[in-house]
Amino acid sequence: MTATKDARTRTGMFDKDHPHYRWVALSNTTLGMLMATINSSIVLISLPAIFKGIHLNPLDAGNTSYLLWMLMGFMLVTAVLVVGFGRLGDMVGRVKIYNLGFVIFTLAAIALSLDPFTSGAGAMWLILWRVAQGVGGAMLFANSTAILTDAFPTHRRGMALGINQIAAIAGSFIGLILGGVLAVIDWRAVFIVSVPVGILGTIWSYKSLHEVGTRNPGGLDIPGNLAFLLGLTSLLTGITYGIQPYGDSSTGWLNPWVDGALIAGLLLLVAFVWIELKVEAPMFELRLFRIRSFASAIFAGLLGSIGRGGLQFMLIIWLQGIWLPLHGYSYEETPLWAGIYLLPLTVGFLISGPVAGTLSDRWGARALATGGLVLTAATFVALLLIPVDFDYWTFAVITFLNGVGSGMFGAPNRATIMNSVPANQRGAASGMAGTVLNAGSSLSIGIFFSLMAAGLASSLPAALGHGLTSHHVPAAAADTIANVPPVGSLFAAFLGYNPIQTLLGPTGILGQLPKADSAALTGKEFFPNLISLPFHDGLVIVFLAAAIMSVVAAVASFIGGKRFVFADEVEDPGRLVARGEDHAHHVAVAHAARGARAADPVDEPQPTR
Repeated sequence: MTATKDARTRTGMFDKDHPHYRWVALSNTTLGMLMATINSSIVLISLPAIFKGIHLNPLDAGNTSYLLWMLMGFMLVTAVLVVGFGRLGDMVGRVKIYNLGFVIFTLAAIALSLDPFTSGAGAMWLILWRVAQGVGGAMLFANSTAILTDAFPTHRRGMALGINQIAAIAGSFIGLILGGVLAVIDWRAVFIVSVPVGILGTIWSYKSLHEVGTRNPGGLDIPGNLAFLLGLTSLLTGITYGIQPYGDSSTGWLNPWVDGALIAGLLLLVAFVWIELKVEAPMFELRLFRIRSFASAIFAGLLGSIGRGGLQFMLIIWLQGIWLPLHGYSYEETPLWAGIYLLPLTVGFLISGPVAGTLSDRWGARALATGGLVLTAATFVALLLIPVDFDYWTFAVITFLNGVGSGMFGAPNRATIMNSVPANQRGAASGMAGTVLNAGSSLSIGIFFSLMAAGLASSLPAALGHGLTSHHVPAAAADTIANVPPVGSLFAAFLGYNPIQTLLGPTGILGQLPKADSAALTGKEFFPNLISLPFHDGLVIVFLAAAIMSVVAAVASFIGGKRFVFADEVEDPGRLVARGEDHAHHVAVAHAARGARAADPVDEPQPTR
């Protein structure tokens, strides 16, 4: 045994118990997760520079789809594919799929930075290569935590998975800042920045990572993969297009195509569940959801991801559309400064995440995850209590505490998910956790934009109409513009455009007004002052919904039970190491772990010693 281990060490082939390999695996997978999640948000803040670079106004009629797919394409593809790639990693090797993800991601980053087209063709080039980048991102997401779970012993996993999860979530915050800085330099730099990191990570992963996990061979579940892929794609696409106005409605939820996509998506996902319960080698072993700690952590993770994604979008609109212009920043500068002013959110997460991951190894995840979600819910309520034109230090403290709460929840939650499944299901479990993270981000856009639009629709038209006529805009034109669905104003603020310039510019009315009125309408204060009260009405709906989601997620984390861990060292997969669970639950878990059908015999789990 010693001779074999020494031989592996000399060739760089470290087994899972070798401390050097653990840290190599942690550092490489953390780099991969950080790169993937930075790219999921870096485009959000740099969209104005990107569209300006390819000479396309995304708010012109017919161009909204380009905007939506630039926003959603990467996250949607990653969410859809990550479970399948997790299962594929269980079958053929997690490191193999992970390494290929680095290659695809890097090649797509190179192609994105070399966009040879402009206008609609340029946008399509970017969208298609962002989709390709999402494929690589799905491979990284699906297998990074499984590789870490294989490499680290149970009593150190919380720390390792905590760092990895911190990278995953912090990347989405860092991307906002990095995108704002790089967009000022050149829009292509937003994509070029990933190239050297991707090349380094690819070479490093191929040289240093090795398969040490338990394989789960079997056939590829093609019907299940297709049902899941088409179902989740249809559902998320329907939600994406539900943001756009339809007819006289401010949103598209009454659009037959949107409703058809939602219904078709739900039916296909129901078919997916039926398929997975029938096939011999399922894409995802749904019986894992019999494990209370796993099911609760997945559900809590989904709600936490939706709330976190919604917070990001709402804070960007709040800062770029209202607060920064009121404090003297031009609309062109707001994307960069919005990222900078959100630094407390990132710092809070970076401080609490590693600590929470380490503490969860010692005390278990329930108290930390539940407490983090309660703190997050409290910060959503606190954001409702401050004025729209807030004192920055109050805002900074609240967002810092929100980051602390997210960090307290994120790392223990991922450790719970990965600890509660057997070794041969870790790739699929990692994929499911990645799907939850990315699907939650995608869902948050549709849910929170729609909620905000509903809040604005009740009060913005009257305020906008009165404000325009007070500056001598003809009543008929003011009435027409005031009744434009508020999604247009939200998108303009989100992109760092002057919403009034966007609304009035194409009409030619600005050139007919007195210079003083024209300057006032397109200045830094008219729109922010005009929208402040309606925006707060929308915030009440949005952040109350986010607070409720966080409380429900906290309840789910609490009822998940105390620490529950499959023992790595026990050869019989029916035997478990568990704490704080009842005997009947052990038996159900053992069935799930083995992929057992109802008629299969089950070995009774062994109690904790």
